[in-house]
Amino acid sequence: MWYVLNLQNGVGAVTIGDWTAFPDLGTPDTDPYSKARVAREGILTLGRAEGLAFVAENDSSGAELRSGCSYTVQGTVPPSRFWTIHAADESMNVINGLKQRAPALHSYEMLREQDNSVSIAVSRTPAPGNWLAMDGTGKMFLILTLYDTTIASSTGVADVKLPRIIKVGCNA
Repeated sequence: MWYVLNLQNGVGAVTIGDWTAFPDLGTPDTDPYSKARVAREGILTLGRAEGLAFVAENDSSGAELRSGCSYTVQGTVPPSRFWTIHAADESMNVINGLKQRAPALHSYEMLREQDNSVSIAVSRTPAPGNWLAMDGTGKMFLILTLYDTTIASSTGVADVKLPRIIKVGCNA
């Protein structure tokens, strides 16, 4: 039972590229394992009309995300009124990169390409453009939360495209 509750791609999960979400979380249709995970971890879930959170634990090559590495999150984000992205440690606590910078980025501050896509550097060292500062050691997760999005209430969640997570390099 413990193993099933710790899976990021368990019962009720929808995986899109590098990202996994539980669209039924916070609804009456939630499976028993997801209900147990929410109860155990004390998660405050979003209702279907409020939004949808996607979690990534691997990059586009399938390698585990590590806080000692640098990544580029690149691509389009599905339509939503507002979205955020942040890094989290194994306990799903937000990783604070620098005290002078917010631990998350949001859609209102994004520099965008001409095709409306974004490119976000996730690293310990400053990067031009959109930079998500992070720190720490070990395994990490990226969490992309879409608020007030139509995909949360549609049945076509699996047809959505999400940004890719590309490893740039790792500190020795």
